[in-house]
Amino acid sequence: MAKKKYYVVWRGVTPGIYTTWDECKAQVFGYDGAQYKSFSSIEEAKKAFSGNPWKHLKSKKSLTDYNDTLPERDIIYNSIAVDAACSGNPGLLEYRGVIVADNTEIFHVGPLEDGTNNIGEFLAIVHALALLSKNSNNDPIYSDSLNAIKWVENKKCNTKLKKTDKNTTIFDLITRAEKWLELNSYSNKILKWNTKKWGEIPADFGRK
Repeated sequence: MAKKKYYVVWRGVTPGIYTTWDECKAQVFGYDGAQYKSFSSIEEAKKAFSGNPWKHLKSKKSLTDYNDTLPERDIIYNSIAVDAACSGNPGLLEYRGVIVADNTEIFHVGPLEDGTNNIGEFLAIVHALALLSKNSNNDPIYSDSLNAIKWVENKKCNTKLKKTDKNTTIFDLITRAEKWLELNSYSNKILKWNTKKWGEIPADFGRK
């Protein structure tokens, strides 16, 4: 069972302490310069909320104004990172998205049978685009897969994987993703994560 988290919003639609990510997200998504962070106990959250947010945000590099003063200015912390993991090729597939600023997971799909890593990377980007579009949020998306980024640009999941009885759900998701790309426009930048310079992408499953 996941540990209980408490979300402090210093700057957002309604500042305060929230007990679920959905409540916190409603306060900060699309809000320019939002300040927020999760804590593992209500005591920590109350203390942080009544104090200086810089004390907590600084170490996470999660505030845009602070990021502008960092020597390494090329990571955009107000963004979403996506990644996929597949046990086998094809195999059990999972993909997810996290907020780069504080590694909060905002979606996680799978495991799904008989998939590939490239498919997961493609679906993860489109999932993030749809989520950001729903919240009128122009934050960029990071992916470490050039193939997936190209597929999204072409609005086509160019997989060679064959459809089977096991992976019907995956192919249904592909169809929905391609349809979303055809019917919707977006202004979010899709950026390549620089693994060599920055390390593993924040959404990495840590199974390498």
